Amino acid sequence: MSQLIVSDLTKTVGDKTLFKTISFTITQGDRIGLIGVNGTGKSTLLSIIAGDLYADQGTFDHPNDYRIVHLPQDPELDPEQTVLQTVFAGDSPLIRLNREYEVALNALSSDPDSTVAQERFAVLQNRMDSEGGWDLNARAKMILSKLGLPDADAKTGTLSGGQRKRAALAHVLLEPADLLLLDEPTNHLDVRSIEWLQDYLKQLGSSLIFITHDRYFLDAVSTHIYELADRTLYSHRGTYSDFLEAKALRLEQAAATREKDRNRYRNELKWIRRGAKARSTKQKARIGRFEELSDKVKTEQEQDPLDLALMTTRLGKKVLEGDHVTKRYGERAIIDDFSFLLQGGDRVAVIGPNGAGKSTLVNLLAGSVDPDGGEILKGETVRIAHFTQHLPQMNEGQRIIEYVTEASNDIARQDGARYSAVQMLEQFLFPSNVHGTLIGKLSGGERKRLYLLRLLIEQPNVLLLDEPTNDLDLETLSVLESFIDTFPGVVVTISHDRFFLDRTSRKLWILDGSGLVKQELGIYSDYLEKAGAEPVAASAKTDKTKETEVEKPKKKKMTLGEKKEWEEIPGRIESVEQAIMAAEEELSGAGADYGKVSEISGRLDELNAEYEALIERWSHLEELAGSL
Repeated sequence: MSQLIVSDLTKTVGDKTLFKTISFTITQGDRIGLIGVNGTGKSTLLSIIAGDLYADQGTFDHPNDYRIVHLPQDPELDPEQTVLQTVFAGDSPLIRLNREYEVALNALSSDPDSTVAQERFAVLQNRMDSEGGWDLNARAKMILSKLGLPDADAKTGTLSGGQRKRAALAHVLLEPADLLLLDEPTNHLDVRSIEWLQDYLKQLGSSLIFITHDRYFLDAVSTHIYELADRTLYSHRGTYSDFLEAKALRLEQAAATREKDRNRYRNELKWIRRGAKARSTKQKARIGRFEELSDKVKTEQEQDPLDLALMTTRLGKKVLEGDHVTKRYGERAIIDDFSFLLQGGDRVAVIGPNGAGKSTLVNLLAGSVDPDGGEILKGETVRIAHFTQHLPQMNEGQRIIEYVTEASNDIARQDGARYSAVQMLEQFLFPSNVHGTLIGKLSGGERKRLYLLRLLIEQPNVLLLDEPTNDLDLETLSVLESFIDTFPGVVVTISHDRFFLDRTSRKLWILDGSGLVKQELGIYSDYLEKAGAEPVAASAKTDKTKETEVEKPKKKKMTLGEKKEWEEIPGRIESVEQAIMAAEEELSGAGADYGKVSEISGRLDELNAEYEALIERWSHLEELAGSL
């Protein structure tokens, strides 16, 4: 049985020690969920294990042929390679064979009369038969389909950020490995893909360490939990639920110990106040013990939790009202004739497949995108905070405390009490010793947490959250959920995180990709169970459809309109690509102009949705053309 034994591992970045002399052993079949507050070094630990970063000290012991495969949080891919070439980019014999076969197939397709191409293809086809290459080829295409990447010939440079992450994940899942390291693998996956992935990982024989914010996924997959905290690695055997139960018991025992210390302290204090004379050796020792106990009680003194029931501007009966709202990209309806009424206390989850228009709908609510038809009416007292997928550019030379106090240093609570920016920072897991840290030294997750805090202390009464759980740690999500519990305003959330939606939403807006928005009352998991774990079954292609559509009779003729569209669509795709690149360049130069950043980010969401729709339409027309 293969093992990886890590001993006395230490890593310091700048003046911050992430972990010190930690040790652990990974045995074949272990599936380890790695958790901890953003900035504690989770991604750094995976990169060190993968050999992408050096540790300050530590030893690794494993067999010579031990293979480690790593999916980083932001993978770098060759933009000129196709999706399939990316998947077959490994160095195992079967993967090399499949890569050579795909190259030969493309060469033969380009020049079917070439004798050299025919002979090369025949040789590789025979090798695929004799060496079992077809099973791997079929598995690669199945993985791509399950992850929502049906166009295996698309170049990765034309993909969105989420699609590139999925292509990198497919590559990692196909690689033979003793240990898989997955950093946020569920980001950019819809619910069907997440559920497929958790089942796939449970069937693998290899070991696994993964970082995720998805608590249902964490609980379903993990056999162990590793927690990074206080520069130490804590190991727990069992699922995430087992870990939470054990942690609650430890906290309960620690609280009982603290209470005993306080009782002893009170008794000793009475003795001291009676005028204890430090003459005898015993009395001196007792006074010394009292002083030690006093220090211990002060250190263990629990800080009262900050009540997050913050003051907001009073809302009227009508917060946001949509009257026959329509939004289109070209001929495609993203939102079609949608009417709604949002009132104080509403908690709405916006769900649907990737590319269905969820971000566009939230951008319409935020006012960063205008509808093509109908109108959205906003109450006079409405103050909107829009947490977008794209983090606005931050001044990396600014300190954390300065960034927060720019928004406010006097935050009112509903009962009239007031809190400072320092208190709010501590509640959002930024202890006082880091308040002077430069933003440029924060991890990506820490920046997201800081940005979220700034939005909340501006005291909005409408929260629009677009994938808020991506890259945030579990403790921050718990703080955000507690905030939403006491928030008197409206919360509209886009997320694939089932736990977060179950915890925070009671109304569903369901987009099917054709423009239809259906409204239902209920909890997300109940809806998924009722819908057969398919969030939108109406028009979104299911995997079953994709797998069986090759058996359907193909259309033999293109209409004149389809032929003209097929000839024109590459130019339209190229125009949108150019617009996306221009918008991304404009975004990078927007600096701290948050209004401009919000406007550009909204435009980018629209362009990416239009691009995905064009690619899907082009693929369909290409199939029709190929059947002629």
